[in-house]
Amino acid sequence: MQKPEKLFVGGVSLISSDIIRGHLDAIILRLISEKDRYGYEISKEIASRTQNEFQIKEATLYAVVQRLEKKSYITSYLGNVSNGGRRRYYSITDAGREYLKQEIDDWYSARNIIDIFMEGQA
Repeated sequence: MQKPEKLFVGGVSLISSDIIRGHLDAIILRLISEKDRYGYEISKEIASRTQNEFQIKEATLYAVVQRLEKKSYITSYLGNVSNGGRRRYYSITDAGREYLKQEIDDWYSARNIIDIFMEGQA
C-alpha cells in the first residue's frame, strides 16, 4: 500500500504542521518548564530538537506565549542587558505545570488510541 502524497511547505509537510500546531502550547510550556527561556531561544530549540523538521514562525510563537501568559500558565520578566538589549524571559507557573501535566497525559492517551488503528498499516 502506497503512502498518500503530502504537500510540503518549507520542507515541512502541511499535515504534520497541522498536527503539531495543535500541540504548540504544550511544546512551548515543556521547553519553558526546563528553564526560563526567551522567544528566540524557544524558536531555536524547537528547530534544533526537530533537526529543522519543524520551525515555528515568530508571529505564531508570540501568539502562543501571549495566550499562555493571559491564562497565567507563564509569567514574563526582563532579563539583564546582554548583546543587543534586554530579553523578555518566560517562566512557567504552578498552573502552567498542572496544565502541562494534563496535556502530556492527554497526548499519551490519544497516541495509544491512534496506535491501535495504525499498527501494521505502514
